[in-house]
Amino acid sequence: MGRKRSHNEDNLCLVPEHNLYLVADGMGGHASGEVASQMAVDTVAEFFRETAVDEDMTWPYKMEKGRAYEENRLAAAIKLANLRIFEKAKGDPSKHHGMGTTLVASFVSDGLIYFGHVGDSRIYRLRDGELTQVTEDHSLLNDYIKMKDLTEEEIENFPHKNVIVRALGMKETVQVDVDHEEPKPGDLYMMCSDGLNGMIKDELIHEIMVKFRDDLEGCVQALIDAANENGGKDNTTVVVVEINEA
Repeated sequence: MGRKRSHNEDNLCLVPEHNLYLVADGMGGHASGEVASQMAVDTVAEFFRETAVDEDMTWPYKMEKGRAYEENRLAAAIKLANLRIFEKAKGDPSKHHGMGTTLVASFVSDGLIYFGHVGDSRIYRLRDGELTQVTEDHSLLNDYIKMKDLTEEEIENFPHKNVIVRALGMKETVQVDVDHEEPKPGDLYMMCSDGLNGMIKDELIHEIMVKFRDDLEGCVQALIDAANENGGKDNTTVVVVEINEA
């Protein structure tokens, strides 16, 4: 947890029986950000458990053509989380107006790792000593970078770094980015809220992950410590998953 916030709006959920890992970063007043992020991880986890038991259950959303079954499963779970958060905010606007959350999700199935995300929480991959950001931020800054190819100095001084352009709960429907890849044994996948990458640069994230390559708990703690030492202005949530032969 970061040093500056009086309450924690991040939530995580680990569902090892389904190789499912979730990180959410909530937003909104009166602790409603914490409510949104908890709803997000709970809904996705619940959907995965239910669809694992009953493969014939009716989904709340149609499968999209061109997406694999597991990609559609992940997208449907996240869309359902969005709808539930939106309806809760709409049902009690005095408490939950403006409630929303980011979400990153990953799970492993049949030799592939799947990713789904909305917002600016991130997934990184460390493979053979090289760090890669797997997800793309849904943020105003990232939109500007794509449009104008900003310099490092312009990025550093960008006035609206924390503005996101997509989140769960903001609208009745949401576009979910989903993808998959074939992992290699020994890969590390790190999921985080922006309390981490907002405080330390990717170069330091890379350095720490390489240093603690064989100590996952130590890696998580070292990343959080580094974020706090560099200001700790936001809550910081980190999950690191290692791919093994099995």
